[in-house]
Amino acid sequence: MGSHFHLADVIDNKEHSRKRKVLSSAYALKNLESWEHKVADKTEKLIAHFDQMCTAPLPEGQKMPDSKDLNVDYRSWTNFFSIDAIADIGLSEKIGFLDTGSDLCSAERLDGSEYQIGFRDALYQNARKQSLLLWNYDWYPFLNKIVDIIPFYRRMSKHARDWDAIYLSRSSKRLRRYQAGERLDDFFQALMEDKNGSPNNLEWGEIVAEVGIMMNAGSVTTAIAMANVMLQLLKNPNVMKKLTAEIDSVLDDDEVVASHDKVKHLPYLKACLDESLRLFPPTSHGLTRAVPQDGMNILGEYIPGGTSVSISAYVAHRDETIFPMADRFIPERWLGEEGKALQPYFLAFSAGARGCIGRNISYLEQTVLLASVLHRYNFALPSPDWDIERLETMNMILGEMPVKVWRRERPAEADL
Repeated sequence: MGSHFHLADVIDNKEHSRKRKVLSSAYALKNLESWEHKVADKTEKLIAHFDQMCTAPLPEGQKMPDSKDLNVDYRSWTNFFSIDAIADIGLSEKIGFLDTGSDLCSAERLDGSEYQIGFRDALYQNARKQSLLLWNYDWYPFLNKIVDIIPFYRRMSKHARDWDAIYLSRSSKRLRRYQAGERLDDFFQALMEDKNGSPNNLEWGEIVAEVGIMMNAGSVTTAIAMANVMLQLLKNPNVMKKLTAEIDSVLDDDEVVASHDKVKHLPYLKACLDESLRLFPPTSHGLTRAVPQDGMNILGEYIPGGTSVSISAYVAHRDETIFPMADRFIPERWLGEEGKALQPYFLAFSAGARGCIGRNISYLEQTVLLASVLHRYNFALPSPDWDIERLETMNMILGEMPVKVWRRERPAEADL
């Protein structure tokens, strides 16, 4: 939609390699240590809110909490978390959604004027419109104009412009800090300079495009994953009990924010995250590839060159020959040597040269947040059979997830 391709939609392989080389230093595994304090800060803020919302423990044997106690929308708060985290990691910006409990933020028009808009409405309605129209760069601008005759789509178009204005605002503010001489350890710095401090000399449109996809993919998918795994754990109490015991075994009783060093190698925690990502990959839409010009055989069928092909991760992850009882949440399937053998079939982050460059950030956020909240709280859904609404755009966008939250009782506390 903008003037430049970004890393996720650039078609030319050489151009993709150039972009990936520029961005790889920003997303490198070695940077996890410098990002962790930013994730810990966001975890503290989320916990501060949850502490305020805690209710009395659910009486033993009671499965359905009072409706008045369902006072936390876990889906919204994990989304506030992921947006705040990626804004800090990527742009060193304290966007503050966890402080306000709202996603209202500034946006900037092309003339430089600013206004306020809801971050999630702008992003998700834009995604809905793109997903409901033909995914074709040549035809999209034409179709985009035609369907704006319909009010349903016209409202989405406004949200699309709002989304452009949000990440333009973020980019412009960060550029001014860079021009003022601030050297910050973030994604934007890696866009401007290589690891030796030499300018990358990228065009402004490319920088803005990369900031846009970072704010989009870097927040949406992780937030979806966070809500999904909590939902699966609450629906599978035996798994929840096993995971909580593993987390408790490495964290001190009074530890509020889980140290990444302590939880990053917990096998059952990683297995729970991967099993949830398998069942409900945040990006369920098949990411397309172009068949080479000479054509090729795929599953015994000749496909002409230039044809777009894809496979849905949602579908691939339900192949019973690879994942027996594929519709069930079974984290144990990812443990040991059998779990290692499943990795080539795990497509939640796509695969190959086009695989998600931000998966290390996502796992960092997911492990620290989930370990921290499970160590401190108990949660309950509206009812044992309650399920969340899902809307398939390119991502599997989730509806609200109301939960009851209360503090866990430590064994030492119970003895007293």
